[in-house]
Amino acid sequence: MSERLEDIAVAMVANGRGLLAADESTGTIKKRFDGIGLESTEASRRDYREMLLRSDEAMRNYISGVILYEETLFQKAADGTPLVEVIKNAGSIPGIKVDTGAKPMPYFPNETITEGLDGLAGRLAKYYEAGARFAKWRGVIAISEALPTWGAVKANAHALARYAALCQEARIVPIVEPEVLMDGAPGDHSIERSEDVSEWVLRTVFKELADARVQLEGMILKPSMVIDGKKARKASVEEVAERTIKVLKRTVPAAVPGIAFLSGGQSTEEATAHLSAMNTAHDLPWKLTFSYGRALQQEALNAWTGKAENVAAGQRAFIHRAKMCSLAAKGSWKKDLEKAA
Repeated sequence: MSERLEDIAVAMVANGRGLLAADESTGTIKKRFDGIGLESTEASRRDYREMLLRSDEAMRNYISGVILYEETLFQKAADGTPLVEVIKNAGSIPGIKVDTGAKPMPYFPNETITEGLDGLAGRLAKYYEAGARFAKWRGVIAISEALPTWGAVKANAHALARYAALCQEARIVPIVEPEVLMDGAPGDHSIERSEDVSEWVLRTVFKELADARVQLEGMILKPSMVIDGKKARKASVEEVAERTIKVLKRTVPAAVPGIAFLSGGQSTEEATAHLSAMNTAHDLPWKLTFSYGRALQQEALNAWTGKAENVAAGQRAFIHRAKMCSLAAKGSWKKDLEKAA
């Protein structure tokens, strides 16, 4: 495969394929495993991710790349094959989460700044050597009637731009992820408020990217959808799609090859329906696809439950969900469901 940043970015959003976000921190995956009564150990985490990565039909047909946690990037499968090689052998691209998490921002109550820039250049060199060809950094934007503040938006956008420039210097495609939270503080905001904040955040992010001289053709945007708060959900699928596209057209340059949405607390069905609606009736300058974690994995996790005899069931669930997301990336999810009914 080409090592040019723009070619890797295009491959990451190839028609009908999207990203598996398997980059849960040790603490986050422990919570997921607690839900199925499984102890989180290095071996159990390895077994779970290996189950997903060896789902050959999903990986070859629907998954273009996998965002890994640092532990997983260097892990080997049960048979001794590096998991990075399992991903490559399935025709997918290995990637890595590089931020160290959102931390409370001093003097900005209820807002955070994402850390991890110190020493990042050295870590990126190590990740490239291990096989990673793209990276991810998440900036978290709290939303309410009073939030976000300009200081928090500016700081997170600046950090995203600095990270993206460091990635490209290291020959790694940056995924730029400014997430406007669906829940949080307090999660009862209207879709109109979500639209205003999302547009503001994306305008600021792209201004910072330009100032940092980031090559737009060699990056992927991973935004949240324009959606009302988790405690206020009433917007229709069509309204979420229309408002999201409106904001993206106002803020995202056509040079960006693709936009891979996060699910951001939506249910599996919601995330799929919204993505499909966006791809159904819009003429767009960029590819729109998925970069889902829980929305791709939850059904597989529930089917697997940590038992070797359930690996095939877990893989079937993952293949099905990946196929549904692929149909949504093509704008044909609803149509195909109606045909099957």
